[in-house]
Amino acid sequence: MTKRAAKTTWSDTAGKALTDYPRPSVAVDVAVLTVDAGELNVLVVEGPRGLALPGSFLRPAERLSDAAERALQTKAGLTGTDFHQLAMFDAPDRDDRGWVLSMAHGAALPLGRLPHGARLVRIEGRVVTEPLAFDHTEMVSHAVDDLRTRYAHRVDPSGLLPEVFTVLELRRLYEAIHGHALPKDSFRRTVIDSLETTGRMSSSGTGRPAELFRRRPGSELPAGAAALLAN
Repeated sequence: MTKRAAKTTWSDTAGKALTDYPRPSVAVDVAVLTVDAGELNVLVVEGPRGLALPGSFLRPAERLSDAAERALQTKAGLTGTDFHQLAMFDAPDRDDRGWVLSMAHGAALPLGRLPHGARLVRIEGRVVTEPLAFDHTEMVSHAVDDLRTRYAHRVDPSGLLPEVFTVLELRRLYEAIHGHALPKDSFRRTVIDSLETTGRMSSSGTGRPAELFRRRPGSELPAGAAALLAN
């Protein structure tokens, strides 16, 4: 006689409280990306296990976004940072202290917005060049992928450049984010419809003056931008 596999039904869990189930701790970590000297970097802090992303455990009755904002303020000295969720990191063994889930967040700030003396780690391709605690290296890779995707849809959506800039400055920013040189003529054709001229020329004092542009509000890059930037 064949035995039927037991099925879990609502009645099997009826009467049980949430405290009857094992629960993980919940944390947040934030990968803050910036461009320094033409290279992509991530902000890190010193922790008990070495370099790590700014992070914290979730407090009772606290939202994930509130915990992330608190972590940026207390660990990195940042306030008013625009960030967003990237992914939940839930490997059971990701933290040797116990069962900890972490919601990774991503942000991008101009270098001048970071506190004086902020500790940066350079990124090559999509990987940090120094070891980070836990699975923070993987979190940074997710943040880089997210940044590149957003920058393939709109011109400098995080405002890493000043309000006005030249096409050359914009191309150098995109080269830093994507980690490789971009053809100047193709890049200009790709971004020009998303820019509006200021009617002014640069006056840096080095090289020939160049036309100054600003981002065109609400404009998106053409569909072929992602392919150009990825090559």
